[in-house]
Amino acid sequence: MNLNLNNKVFIISGGAKGIGGAISRGLVEEGAIPVMVDPSDKEASEIIDLAKGKALQIPIRLFSAEQAKEVIELTLKTFGRIDGIVNNAGANDGVGLEHGNPDAYANSVAKNLFHYYYLAHYALPQLKEHQGAIVNISSKTAVTGQGSTSGYISAKGAQLALTREWAVELLPYQIRVNAILPAEVYTPMYASWIQSFPNPEEKLQEISNRIPLGKRMTTPEEIASMAIFLLSEKASHITGQHLYVDGGYTHLDRSL
Repeated sequence: MNLNLNNKVFIISGGAKGIGGAISRGLVEEGAIPVMVDPSDKEASEIIDLAKGKALQIPIRLFSAEQAKEVIELTLKTFGRIDGIVNNAGANDGVGLEHGNPDAYANSVAKNLFHYYYLAHYALPQLKEHQGAIVNISSKTAVTGQGSTSGYISAKGAQLALTREWAVELLPYQIRVNAILPAEVYTPMYASWIQSFPNPEEKLQEISNRIPLGKRMTTPEEIASMAIFLLSEKASHITGQHLYVDGGYTHLDRSL
């Protein structure tokens, strides 16, 4: 399927590793130009090589409104247009109710949520001009809970609410806004977490056995495929949706 993304420019926060890296690589394969807001130099350089130079790394962790504004300005200076945003960067930092505190909670929400708004806000004139798209990467934990991670969950739930809010607000401009909710995705960060257990292989198999479809983890590439589709004109009448790419983990009986 030709997604007609050739030479279109997409900004991906956290776009060099894990899910973001898979999205950037998939965009390159479609002929699009990824702008990776990510300090991971090695991974970003590999994607730039894959793109034969038609890609850009902005080597920062995105936190502030000023940083987001600079990302938009540098992207326009380099490529002259912006066709879409993938809000992806964030981390499950374990700031809970019992084992947290108000300052840590506020910081967790801020670093996992605010840059989603900042990037969309400063990109909006370009998204209007090109009838672009926004994809917000959220998490199944926003609807299931997880325990001991109040800050991250608050941000992820807010991302889903903003997806619907922005979809409504941006209807007059034909800008589509959707969210993807991954569950158990085997990223490098996830692999590091698995290695923290006394028997990592046993723990990984235990989790995989709870995933109904195929008894296996979702791959970053499977999340990327959905994100890239949603950025494309092939998804031209899809907006305000929360899409689960999780092998049935969230909604199906895990005893299946």
